[in-house]
Amino acid sequence: MKLSRKSDYALRALMTLVSSRDRTPISVREIAEINDIPRRFLEQIMLDLKARGWVESVPGRDGGFLLAKPATEITLGQVVRHFDGILAPIPCVSTSHYEACSQEGRCRFRRVLLDIRNYVSRLMDQATLASLQEQALVTHAEVFSSEFALGEGI
Repeated sequence: MKLSRKSDYALRALMTLVSSRDRTPISVREIAEINDIPRRFLEQIMLDLKARGWVESVPGRDGGFLLAKPATEITLGQVVRHFDGILAPIPCVSTSHYEACSQEGRCRFRRVLLDIRNYVSRLMDQATLASLQEQALVTHAEVFSSEFALGEGI
């Protein structure tokens, strides 16, 4: 699974709003600078997040964006599905974008891909913005763990 830039940037922006403990509006310019996001692209994403009811805008010189819902009510799965459509790695294991495959009756790797879909979906639907804020940051050592060091394409 690979997140689109839109999902990535939307999640970065949302997490910036979650981290604003004093509920002060944060401008698009500031969100873009903090997260290294092109401002014009972020403006489109913020309008999409607003239309979805996840953020609200505050007009004026000191205006910006705030979360419109509690961080406990927005999940990683909701955001990624909104921007990327599906979480399934291949169409023949997707419920919303299912496409029949001529090999379904004999495919031996489809089971693993279905298990991956279910596992990823479950994890992403349990991960609220609030729970993500409380997690420890990923370290370099975790990414390059010797357990996966020989795995090409990871």
